[in-house]
Amino acid sequence: MDQWFSGAEDFLLGRGTYEIFVAHWPHVPTENDPIAEALNTLPKHVASRSLDRVDWEGARLISGDVVEAVHVLKERDGGELQVHGSAGLVQTLLRHDLVDELRLMIYPVVLGQGKRLFADGTVPAGLKLVYSSTTSTGVLILSYDRVGDVKTGSFALDAAS
Repeated sequence: MDQWFSGAEDFLLGRGTYEIFVAHWPHVPTENDPIAEALNTLPKHVASRSLDRVDWEGARLISGDVVEAVHVLKERDGGELQVHGSAGLVQTLLRHDLVDELRLMIYPVVLGQGKRLFADGTVPAGLKLVYSSTTSTGVLILSYDRVGDVKTGSFALDAAS
């Protein structure tokens, strides 16, 4: 996780993730904690239709169209614009082809219900696995690059067969 956070230039958070993070991370000392340091010192852009202000130091509320705001953020020179959690926001970014890399952590737990990352309405996307690792507890850590549209094949038999 430290490696993932080390490339961050800015964070983009949905309202729910912002509220979870702001209840915890501002109270975590940054000394010897690269994740706390990144989250407490780097800019945070919060996409919300219901919040009228954000109080975490370095956070700003995105006013107006989140898609346009993300286009502007991506055009700036700098490191990664990272989204953590924020399933609804991720759906919006996927729908507008604003995801360059998708990092997933898959835990060995079956819940059967809850939020779905790839819910109804998700735009199909071609992905290429660029990194994988398994932790000692069985968590899969995966990183995929966006590689364009989905390529489909066929099960039809060759006519010459």
